[in-house]
Amino acid sequence: MPTKFRPTEKSYDRRTGKTATIRHYMKAVPKQELIDYLNKESSPKKKKHKVIKELERRGVRLKWHTKQEEQA
Repeated sequence: MPTKFRPTEKSYDRRTGKTATIRHYMKAVPKQELIDYLNKESSPKKKKHKVIKELERRGVRLKWHTKQEEQA
């Protein structure tokens, strides 16, 4: 089963009375959104690891910087 980035959403259309299920899979999330998620400090390590694996699958090479290097 594919890895999810966010929980599944259900949207209800009041006009037609139908419910649509929206699934947020990791492979469908834009690259920039994944990189921004990695840079957030509040994101859990388990999910960061999944994001790193997805970026490696896409062929993106990550270059890590420490906070001290960014300030200098």
